[in-house]
Amino acid sequence: VQLQASGGGLVQAGDSLTLSCEGSGRALWNYAVGWFRQAPGKEREFVVSIGWSSESTSYADSAKGRFTISRDVAKNTVYLQMNGLKPEDTAVYYCAASRRSTAVNEDTDYAFWGQGTQVTVSS
Repeated sequence: VQLQASGGGLVQAGDSLTLSCEGSGRALWNYAVGWFRQAPGKEREFVVSIGWSSESTSYADSAKGRFTISRDVAKNTVYLQMNGLKPEDTAVYYCAASRRSTAVNEDTDYAFWGQGTQVTVSS
């Protein structure tokens, strides 16, 4: 499966953004999908993931209550809705697909990665 991430941009603190991860080549619902991010000078970190079923989700503490992951099977796309953005959310966001059926947090579980999309939150 190939992944295309999009939707990043420059926003102000408190604003919202929705990132999209569109799959091609395979049906994305056959994969768990995760979002990771990497800020300058920092290691890549897990943000949120979703399993085959939308009932299977996992959120990093930093994302709980502000971010929501969802799927649109018909569009072969996974979305990351981000509300209440903070400057510390500034990073390149990557989506990834895993052959696991449930939401997984470790980047080593993900075999397929899309290119990143930059999110910049100004204070």
